[in-house]
Amino acid sequence: MRRHPAVVAGISTDMSVVELSVDGMTCASCASRIEKKLNKIGGVTATVNFATEKARVEFGDDITADLLVKTVEEAGYQAHLPTSETTEAEADPTAALRTRLLICLAMTVPVVATAMVPALQFMYWQWVSLALATPVVLWGAWPFHRAAWANLRHGTATMDTLISMGTLAALGWSVYALFWGAAGTPGMTHAFELTIGRTDGSGNIYLEAAAGVTTLILAGRYFEAKSKRRAGAALRAMLELGAKDVTVRRNGAEQRIPIEALKVGDEFVVRPGEKIATDGVVVEGRSAVDASLLTGESVPVEVEPGSEVAGATVNADGTLVVRADRVGADTALAQISRLVEEAQNGKAQAQRLADRISGVFVPIVIALSVATLGFWIGTGGPVAAAFTAAVAVLIIACPCALGLATPTALMVGTGRGAQLGILIKGPEVLESTEEVDTILLDKTGTVTTGTMTLVDVITADGEHPEQLLRRAGALEGASEHPIAKAIAAGAQATVGELSQVTDFTNLRGLGVRGVVDGAELTVGRPRLFTEMSEKLSEALRSAESAGRTAVVVGGDGAALGVLVVADAVKPTSADAVKELRALGLTPILLTGDNEATARTVAQQVGIDEVIAGVLPEEKVDVVKRLQADGKTVAMVGDGVNDAAALAQADLGLAMGSGADVAIEASDLTLVRNDLRTVPDAIRLSRRTLATIKGNLFWAFAYNVAALPLAAAGLLNPMIAGAAMAFSSMFVVSNSLRLRRFTPSR
Repeated sequence: MRRHPAVVAGISTDMSVVELSVDGMTCASCASRIEKKLNKIGGVTATVNFATEKARVEFGDDITADLLVKTVEEAGYQAHLPTSETTEAEADPTAALRTRLLICLAMTVPVVATAMVPALQFMYWQWVSLALATPVVLWGAWPFHRAAWANLRHGTATMDTLISMGTLAALGWSVYALFWGAAGTPGMTHAFELTIGRTDGSGNIYLEAAAGVTTLILAGRYFEAKSKRRAGAALRAMLELGAKDVTVRRNGAEQRIPIEALKVGDEFVVRPGEKIATDGVVVEGRSAVDASLLTGESVPVEVEPGSEVAGATVNADGTLVVRADRVGADTALAQISRLVEEAQNGKAQAQRLADRISGVFVPIVIALSVATLGFWIGTGGPVAAAFTAAVAVLIIACPCALGLATPTALMVGTGRGAQLGILIKGPEVLESTEEVDTILLDKTGTVTTGTMTLVDVITADGEHPEQLLRRAGALEGASEHPIAKAIAAGAQATVGELSQVTDFTNLRGLGVRGVVDGAELTVGRPRLFTEMSEKLSEALRSAESAGRTAVVVGGDGAALGVLVVADAVKPTSADAVKELRALGLTPILLTGDNEATARTVAQQVGIDEVIAGVLPEEKVDVVKRLQADGKTVAMVGDGVNDAAALAQADLGLAMGSGADVAIEASDLTLVRNDLRTVPDAIRLSRRTLATIKGNLFWAFAYNVAALPLAAAGLLNPMIAGAAMAFSSMFVVSNSLRLRRFTPSR
């Protein structure tokens, strides 16, 4: 629990913030119910996240954390305060669900097989089915029964209510038929006939329907829980990015200590290739710092005494001594982590379609069942026949196909997506793709390659470009600077074998100098040279105006050429932007880079609107501002600096080549580093959502069509089985059509 100042009605007050872990939520409506219950307490502001199973609560001094826990429990759920100790069950909350599923699957398969294949119906098969199906329906479906009871207490109905009601009705009637009816007779077999006739139902058992529905929906819940668990992985991944230990200077000596022991004011040493341990100020040394982890920009930052540096960035060149200014929760990395967490907590979770339909369907089915019972008894019919008809209504309403509707479409859709390099995290993700109208594209690593590349060589009159590049590339190849590496790689790719270098000198922060092919050569900043032709000066100005990086090559103070390095635009980015526009989306380029560079890239790929020079927390603000304007926002990014914006966006898409934390915070991951997979991902997601909606409609339609027969007492086991089989077959075949999805190109 932590405290922070807040302002209420102009009065400053201390508010406490606690994050409760909430157990027992089965859908987004559960999260909404808990949130409403907590917010009814005076002085409490709560947001409940179904995906992370957390409740973030702000409350005043007159409220206790125990009261919050009690309020959640009164709503029918379990809550507990965060603890430092993590049990094995908490480490993998899906383990118990996986065990429940596997046990139920092992018992359900023989029950369904014997019921559906007459040749397998041995003597007393029905009693063996009862022994196997009972623990599946009572123990396996216990989460559904518990949720149904909680729903009943609050006067609501969800898919859990329908599952609980249908499976218990099927089991209950099967027990009646076996013990008090004719179904328990040795050698009994199901009468597989399509004739419609009135019966008292005493010879019918529905154990395969009860066990089958339970296991199918448990499987769907397990795969959903697996994807939901990943929501918290972004924060765990964020913590792994920083340095684990650090070399500090104390009492004139260097010593290695854990990062947790570092204090504000400590001076620590960062050697080339090491991560900077925490935020601070350089007190000794000059170097280039690769800050792409936090800023997303590929151009390294030159630092010198007095320069500020951020933790988790990489020292690429010389040795630095840094004085720690911020440690622990106050660092830039920790602030980004908090932004991701808050964005995930505040992200509205889509209500599951099945729950919305069930909220209407369940009360109708219950009312119809009661009305059927009352009608038959009221008209003088046999009580056994009246109960048969009433229970038949409940049994036929139990949606076997509904258990397949979402999982099968999602399985086929995600499988096809994986073939195309698109990973979809869960069914809730799909609903966002339908509404998206604005898409923010991070520049570096998304629209561009994300790595520095040699893009141009301009030489003074009389100089040969290849010869100049061979010599400059050789000299830069001896340097560790990221720009030098880009020039060396470009030279090697262009001219092949490079020249030999002697007397190499690193001019910290300025460039490099050495002897190449018997002549002294310098590569670096323009101020190293006293003479430069108008042609080269113009090349420098042109490169800088386009936001590119230019270095000068020369000897004896005279410039001989200019090498231009830039983050090159991916060749497929322009086509991707056209496809996004064709889907009705408005693309916006969002970057921490400068305006000139951003405008140049935007012009190359056909983007009109540019938002440049934004920090990670400002990217989140951009997303929130667009959402406040009524836009449904998608965000495409690849860096740590994009993670919070990806989590905040209605739809987050992460390039698979990017940082793990960005991938974990997103909704869709694009394995291939090709921006054209973004429109493909949106089209596939929309198609999968449409298939799920179609499946849900037909899953209920078959059941609804059979309800009048059940109410009339004309439903025999064969027709009930046929209705369930046909609806399931339709759902599966409809889902399989997603395998034919093809990319637009």
